[in-house]
Amino acid sequence: MKELALYLLDHAYLDFEGGLSVEEVRQFLRDDDSSEARALLGKLLEDDGVSDLMVTVADCLKEYIRQGINEEVIRRQLAIYSES
Repeated sequence: MKELALYLLDHAYLDFEGGLSVEEVRQFLRDDDSSEARALLGKLLEDDGVSDLMVTVADCLKEYIRQGINEEVIRRQLAIYSES
């Protein structure tokens, strides 16, 4: 059972339900005038959408499955993405 559990944990993946547009991201960030929010919006405009963001963040969050994924972990991943 232990080996099976480790295998499943190692091969789990994350996905986000539903779609997200740049305009929806703007709405979520409308009251956030931080440099991180501006950088993220700039990156999304440069990338021409949120598809790369969704895939990249989901992939990066995989390493946190064992520790737990919380708001702070996601915020760090969004900041890292916007700086890439």
